[in-house]
Amino acid sequence: VQLQAFGGGLVQAGGSLTLSCETSGFILDDYSIGWFRQVPGKEREGIACATTRSGNKEYADSAKGRFTISSDNVRTAVLQMKKLKPDDEAADYCGAALNTFGREEYIYHYWGQGTLVTVSS
Repeated sequence: VQLQAFGGGLVQAGGSLTLSCETSGFILDDYSIGWFRQVPGKEREGIACATTRSGNKEYADSAKGRFTISSDNVRTAVLQMKKLKPDDEAADYCGAALNTFGREEYIYHYWGQGTLVTVSS
């Protein structure tokens, strides 16, 4: 089982980025996918999650109205981020959780490496 997150980069405040999470070794439709972010000295924060089979989605308050999580139900999950703010600057991670749903870090079984999002003001 592998997940690989990419798509981070430098963007000006107010701009957009799309993060992708490529998975292998399992069928995405059987899992929940979560996007998390972490800044130095702070705990990893769940910003969005989705269960592809049921269509359930959940967002952190900081992400509502600006971020959209989606997937192709097979291999790729995407996080579209709009109206980015300096507070969104973080290392972003994708995770996969089997037979559960939520933004709590401990429920996720598999993780990709982080992709860095930098927002200039």
